[in-house]
Amino acid sequence: MWDGGAFLGALTPKFYVALTGTSSLISGLILIFEWWYFRKYGTSFIEQVSLAHFGSWLGGAEPEQHSPHHTHTPHPPHPPNDCKVWRNPLALLRGAEYGRLWSTVRRPPLTYYDMNLSAQEHQAWFSIGTCTGDPAEEAMARAWREREPAARVAAARAALAHRPDCAPALLLLAEEDAPTVHEAERILRWAWRAAEAAWRAAAAPGGGGGAAARRAAAVLAHVKRRAGMCARRLGRLRDAARLFRELVRDAPPALHALALHENLIEVLLEQRAYADVQAVLARYDDMGLPPSACVLYTAALLRARAVASAPNARHAELHALAAIRRAIEFNPYVPLYLLELRAMTLPPEHIVRRGASEALAYAFWHLRHWYHAEPALKLLAAAWRPTQGHQHTTRQDTELLATCAAPPRPRAPPAALPCALLCALLALCALLAHRWPSHAPLDPRSLLRLLADV
Repeated sequence: MWDGGAFLGALTPKFYVALTGTSSLISGLILIFEWWYFRKYGTSFIEQVSLAHFGSWLGGAEPEQHSPHHTHTPHPPHPPNDCKVWRNPLALLRGAEYGRLWSTVRRPPLTYYDMNLSAQEHQAWFSIGTCTGDPAEEAMARAWREREPAARVAAARAALAHRPDCAPALLLLAEEDAPTVHEAERILRWAWRAAEAAWRAAAAPGGGGGAAARRAAAVLAHVKRRAGMCARRLGRLRDAARLFRELVRDAPPALHALALHENLIEVLLEQRAYADVQAVLARYDDMGLPPSACVLYTAALLRARAVASAPNARHAELHALAAIRRAIEFNPYVPLYLLELRAMTLPPEHIVRRGASEALAYAFWHLRHWYHAEPALKLLAAAWRPTQGHQHTTRQDTELLATCAAPPRPRAPPAALPCALLCALLALCALLAHRWPSHAPLDPRSLLRLLADV
């Protein structure tokens, strides 16, 4: 039988010194790394790795996101078509707008899942797909695949060094490198001229046509769309409305998924051109396009606004409440943001129909329009009940909002750094005891006997 006492008696003091020093040193290094990682990224590295690799053993399914105004009423999951991820038509500029969140609070504004979806779309829209031997095209193909913003910007600058009129490179620089909206608009106008020249050359007889012409048209449409959004940010609403009308009329079929009419609706609402908004909604209702939160809630907003001037206010109010309830049934998360029951943050670049990401993207730009229509928010509060809302959050919504909709980053634990310093002090004491054992205040064996007596 194994004798523990004989084993412990055979150990020399050097073993205890080495054990204490090694464990204290490793614990101190782990604590220092955890403290640094928490200060930089706002989360625990050990917790993140544990949940990623052992989450299924520890907690089972993903945690559901609840609102304090929700009850635990079961709801059926979304239909498969509603869980599709769509491009956010009102997404911000990465450099001039999203980048301000990182520079201010050191919090990433977009998740890796969101940025990866954007990279796939950029490769599908702006890459030719064949090896042409053009150094500028090869540099841009590398830029769309890069994950780090600095690497993408460097690849775009390399493409411009090979070809100064490379429109995709200018578009990338306007998106991710321009520090202000004014600078982004200046680069986009340069890209506009280059993209228009490339599109005319590709569409001309003998210009190649086919994939090259479609790619040039996609680049030109994206540049115009971003230029219109810059004009909207800078307050030039007429220019923005004109650009979005042209895009809605002339955009290639491949870009219909961008929902350009939602950009036009938002600009027209900012202009208070409610009759034009009603005409746009009627046009897209006749076309039979899939519904969205922007379309349904804008229709409800127009109904609610008409209550104040209607001769039969009660009849108009009933119609407005019915329209609001239809919109709430489509996406019950929107009232949480419009009624300011949930904190607002920057919207992601992609949204899930009928999900919280779509609600955030809509409310971020349209909350001001609901404030302008006096009875709209009152009718919304009357039609919405705290028991409404889906308790089930799709995986795509969770991955899109994991960082963007997270609460403010907590402070680092105050005891982390003192514990690391204490571990380092214990390691230093163990090293000194090993170097000068005669000056050690307590023999390790005496310490073990003392602990056994306790």
